Amino acid sequence: ADGEGGPVELKQRISLLNGVTVIVGSIIGSGIFVSPKGVMEGCGSVGLSLIVWVLSGVYSMIGAYCYSELGTSIVRSGADYAYFFEAFGPFLAFLRLWVECMIVRPCSQAIVALTFAYYVIEPLFPDCTQPDDAVRLLAAICI
Repeated sequence: ADGEGGPVELKQRISLLNGVTVIVGSIIGSGIFVSPKGVMEGCGSVGLSLIVWVLSGVYSMIGAYCYSELGTSIVRSGADYAYFFEAFGPFLAFLRLWVECMIVRPCSQAIVALTFAYYVIEPLFPDCTQPDDAVRLLAAICI
């Protein structure tokens, strides 16, 4: 109880800095550590890969602006669920939420864990490829 006999509760408040860090952490993830190698292999030159990165950044920024517009237009809590609910109704909103919880998030966590494991084990095998079993075992331990 707080000093006045009422229940102790957490305030439902998030500051601008907290919101920005949550969004940046959610969006960047570990992809930033995996993507450069693939971009360089696909482009073949540093200049072209920088152009691809800049264009991808602009594309992502446009998506962020769209999300901020949605957030100011639809003021219900629930993010994607609320947006789908407004646009397509409760069934498709539920389906989207279910797919996110049961498929997308677990797969994302697995990719993050595998990326982490790959980079942690890499110094142990500097002259050869890492054993797949070791990478998978460390990823499973992380999860």
